[in-house]
Amino acid sequence: MKICDITQFYSPRSGGVKRYLSEKQDYIRRFGKDEHFLIVPGEKDSHYSEQLVHIITIKSPRLDKTSRYRAMLNLQALSLLLEQIKPDIIEVGDPYQLAWFVLRKAKRLKIPVIGFYHSHFPEAYLRTFSRYGGRLLEQMFRSFSKSYILELFSKFKLTIVPSYKLCGLLRSWGLANSVPLPLGVDTDIFCPGPKDESWREHLGIPSDAFLLLYVGRLSKEKNLVLLLETFRCLLEEKAGSNYWLLIVGDGPLRSLVLEVKRRNQRITWIPYIDSKYDLCRSYRCADLFVHPGIVETFGLVTIESQSCGCPVIGIQGTNMEEQIEGGLEYWPKKNCPKAFAAAIKAFQAIDLRKLGLELSRKTREKYGWPQVFDKLWGYYQKAIDGEIPEPEKPSIIECLQSQVVDESHH
Repeated sequence: MKICDITQFYSPRSGGVKRYLSEKQDYIRRFGKDEHFLIVPGEKDSHYSEQLVHIITIKSPRLDKTSRYRAMLNLQALSLLLEQIKPDIIEVGDPYQLAWFVLRKAKRLKIPVIGFYHSHFPEAYLRTFSRYGGRLLEQMFRSFSKSYILELFSKFKLTIVPSYKLCGLLRSWGLANSVPLPLGVDTDIFCPGPKDESWREHLGIPSDAFLLLYVGRLSKEKNLVLLLETFRCLLEEKAGSNYWLLIVGDGPLRSLVLEVKRRNQRITWIPYIDSKYDLCRSYRCADLFVHPGIVETFGLVTIESQSCGCPVIGIQGTNMEEQIEGGLEYWPKKNCPKAFAAAIKAFQAIDLRKLGLELSRKTREKYGWPQVFDKLWGYYQKAIDGEIPEPEKPSIIECLQSQVVDESHH
């Protein structure tokens, strides 16, 4: 099988989309029976090949000066590549102009296309519309987004959704071709171990600090401002507290993080970690992983953290709850700093090491990339054969709970 992935949501440094695609390439290298082409925007035109894996970049401008993402505008180059490669199937991880172009081109070439629903983007922008346009504009945007999603993603042979709950929501909207595919973790690398004190020392974090860890893009849609405000609340409520925050990631809110860091020496920031081994060390040296996002489709970092034995805290009512194996009862119900800070303090009252080891055992049993890609390859074959898989029972159940984000989150 000759597989082609096309997406604009790709950063050569880090990110969940890159991790997913890199793991897919490793899967192909391991079994050596299929060929994979990845086409993404880049700083320049390039073509790198290794065994059966090819990475092709098309020279593209940055979305803005601080963004790590680029807009693929040279669609003629993409068109020629697809004619040369002649893949058996194309996977598109993009809901914008690129998706429409690929659908049209693939139709002419008679190549089946599946879409990957990486981001539930309507929820990501609802708060902005509500804040500046009021309830009416928010409702109009919600209605438009729903119509746009149905119009675009119904044109794919299949729509891959990394959450049963979100898949249920999309099906309840009428997107009959959506199928669930929770993502995985490299269980050989992301595994439990002793608290990594040497990594703390390397980062200048005291051994007795209660370390909170965030890994992800520094952006509004990740709810980063909530995290920073929560940390401020923790330090203000308890004089002499030993809280410390390690942030791994980059993005549009970098200047905000640097400004807060300048005023608060208990924040350590790393722009990115390319090595999975070093990322594992970060999980192992932390006491609690914090993920304030409320619009995630999956939250790949949450299963990596749990696999390493580090418990996770987020906000109740999000898609991430599906892959959390314990501790959900401590998660705050409200999207506010004081509630999040109170929940973190509640976590401190339990044996986090014991909880972490149990989380690791359950996570490593359920999530592994080989199982994920075995299932994905089955979807590929069904798309090539023109079949639409029947919805799985969990997604039907989740249809009954299709409110992805509670109104209180807005």
